[in-house]
Formats: sequence, structure tokens, C-alpha cells
Amino acid sequence: MTQPARHLLSAQRTIRMEVEAVAALEARVGEEFERACELILQVPGRTVVTGMGKSGHVGGKIAATLASTGTPAFFVHPGEASHGDMGMITADDCVIALSNSGTTPEVLMLVPLLKRLGIPLVSMTGAPESALAQASDAHINTGVAVEACPLDLAPTSSTTTALVMGDALAIALLEARGFTADDFAFSHPGGALGRKLLLKIDDVMRHGKAIPRVTEATPLSDALLEISAKGLGMTTVVAADSDQLLGVFTDGDLRRALDEQVDIKGTRIGDLMTRSPATVHTGMLAAEALRIMEERHISALVVLDEEQNLAGVVNLLALLEAGIA
Repeated sequence: MTQPARHLLSAQRTIRMEVEAVAALEARVGEEFERACELILQVPGRTVVTGMGKSGHVGGKIAATLASTGTPAFFVHPGEASHGDMGMITADDCVIALSNSGTTPEVLMLVPLLKRLGIPLVSMTGAPESALAQASDAHINTGVAVEACPLDLAPTSSTTTALVMGDALAIALLEARGFTADDFAFSHPGGALGRKLLLKIDDVMRHGKAIPRVTEATPLSDALLEISAKGLGMTTVVAADSDQLLGVFTDGDLRRALDEQVDIKGTRIGDLMTRSPATVHTGMLAAEALRIMEERHISALVVLDEEQNLAGVVNLLALLEAGIA
């Protein structure tokens, strides 16, 4: 067997072993996981994540994921905690401790201090009978039968399962808190992600005279001129004396009208329009408008204000130009 072939087989074996280890986690999500969620949700303070070595690196990622999904969290190195950083942890907080063996000395040293403060302790270990697991208020088993490392020494599968369980915990808490896209945007204001999440419909929609607009008495021929002039492939249909939305007329409606051989000059647009079209509201995230367009397979949405009157139109091209799509 050539050396490159050995490389591929090794990589495939590692991936397969870690996939199997992660798949085994689903059956372990039960009462202890639920208890961990309740403990974290009940504390008025923050969630402090700690762990040593590779578990510490995973713990740092878990803390970051929690913090960005609605659960205030930060990572404390257990060695530093024993030399002053315990002052970062208050009686209002909750602690998540990671240790595959459940016997990491630096982590166990913190347990009496946490108990003295009355802080809820959640642990993730691969050893339910370990000292850390037994001292915890909730223990989540992230153990693996064997590491992907052929020596069964280097933390590989075990760190992967801890990372996945941390994600599962973060998302369960996100859903329990009712965390929204707006909340997520607030904690991700920078860069392209921030632009995508923070941009509102109001920033990209057509408004004022740029809105294609006719009344229901408008002949189809005049409505087509309005559609052509505004370049959105559709027009809104409003009441004659207000901005109340009555419907929309799109390219699809036009194709159906032509198939039926309607009189272009003699037919009112009100007889052909689509009533109760999909709409969105001012103040909504542009990313949410994109989701609605994708789900409904449409290229434009009417935007209404708080009084349910016509405020604008947003189309797919505007979202593309804004970097949303």
C-alpha cells in the first residue's frame, strides 16, 4: 500500500470513529441534561466554563457559543482560578466543568470553593463515577469507548463529543430563552455577518415615488407601463384615496392574464391582481425578508408600516446588492 493510500485510510478511520462517538450521544440526552439546562436558566448571573488542557480549549469554544446565543458566559482557566481568578466567579453564577477523566486535579481543587459559594455545578465527563461527576448537581456523560488516536491516548473523539454536547446545550438554552435573530445580531455587529444580521428592510426597500403603485381601477395597459417604469416586475395596488394595500400584480399574474386572452386596455387591474399577498413590516431584518422570499419562491415583497399602509417594496436584487443573499 502506498503512503498516500495509508493517509486516506487513516483519515477515513478517524472520521468514522468520531461520527460513531457523536451518534452515541443522542441516547444520553435525558434527565441530567434537562437538569443542567434548568440550573443554568435559573441563575441570575453568568455561566462560567472551566477545563484543563484540551478540555479547556473545548470549554473556551462552548463559553463563546453560549455567550453568542443568549447565555452570558465566559471561560476561566482552573489553574488561574486557584491563583486569583476565583474572584471572577460570584454566588449568582453557574459553573460548567469539563474533564474527560473527571479527576483533573486543577478542576477538582475548585469544587470545595464552588460548594462554599453555593454555586450550581454542571460537569461534562466520560466517567460518571468520577469524583467530579459525583460532586456535580448535574452530570452529562460525554465519554467514548475509544479515542480515534490509534494509541488511545490523545484526546480526539472525547473532545469532539464534549464540543457537540456543548453545542446541544447552547441551542437548547437558546430555544428556552426565545432568543431571536435580532438578539443574535446584537452580539455579532462586526464584519459581513454583522451587516447581514443588522440590516433592516427599511435600509434596502424602495419607498416614496420609487414604489410601483396603481389603483384597482387602473387599466391593465397602464399598470404594465408602471411595472416597466419602476423595474421590479410587479406593482402594488392601493385604494384610490389612501395607501391601503389591496393587492399586487406580478409578472406571473400577467402571464395568466395573457393565457386567458384578456382585453389589455379594457380590463381593470383590480380584476386580475393577487389579493392578500405576502407582506413584511418596517423594522424587520432584511435577512428575514430573504427567508420569506426563498420559502415562497418570490422575488419581491410589499412592506407595510405600523398602520398596515404601504411603506415600500423590497426585492431580491436589492438584497443581493446589500450582501444579504
